[in-house]
Amino acid sequence: MDRTIAHDPLVLLARKAAATGAEILARRDESKFNTDEKSAAGDWVTDFDRAAEEAIRATIVTTRPNDELTGEEYPSAKPANPSGLRWSIDPLDGTTNFVRNIAYYCSSVAVCEKDEDGSERWVAAAIAAPALHVEYFAGRGLGAWKQDLLTGKLTQLSGPADTEARILATGFGYDPARREFQASVLQQVIGDYVNVRRLGSAALDLCLVAEGALDAYAEFGTQEYDWAAGALIAEEAGTLVGRPVGYPGWQYAGLVDASKLPMPD
Repeated sequence: MDRTIAHDPLVLLARKAAATGAEILARRDESKFNTDEKSAAGDWVTDFDRAAEEAIRATIVTTRPNDELTGEEYPSAKPANPSGLRWSIDPLDGTTNFVRNIAYYCSSVAVCEKDEDGSERWVAAAIAAPALHVEYFAGRGLGAWKQDLLTGKLTQLSGPADTEARILATGFGYDPARREFQASVLQQVIGDYVNVRRLGSAALDLCLVAEGALDAYAEFGTQEYDWAAGALIAEEAGTLVGRPVGYPGWQYAGLVDASKLPMPD
């Protein structure tokens, strides 16, 4: 592994924070889910979501108390003397998979910094998937990497190979109207691919594009914490990434023709 990314402090902290969240998820116990529905039937939040975010926030604050924190389960934390860095946290991306014992779930952590013009750019990211025993991480200009947590093997990611047998990943929302729109768009783009996968974690979908297991990913209506880390990882692997501009927007990576992604009426 390149020594620059191995010692980058923000990458190291992102990895540590994501690993801390994943440690909570690894304690999965069906008797302690305590699921609550958020926006619709099946859109669950569990005690594990909350505990993992608390652990991730504590890890970041211990090292960088003046950074802003935003996340899925708790309100934003804005320090009195902000550093100019902001963290985006998804403690459990793929909660439905987690509850149903499907291995595709993870803790996702990314950090962005404000440029002089007030815009933000993502500079470090890490995703830890405890049931898959794998970690992904990236730093701005430092590349993207995958580590097998069982063997310790490190692999630098370089995106999908050039192939005609391309596979697209996507996701569907819990709201029926959004699902109907997403399905209609899928019909427009599927002709460029031989098949579709729906794995249930936007963060891991982006990582699988980064490592070339999937060729492209597109989903409408994701939140920032869903894509923040995975988008940087895919981008640093050399993959074209489109981040939503406002809500709802499209998140995509490696897409053949992004012009086929319309907005709903």
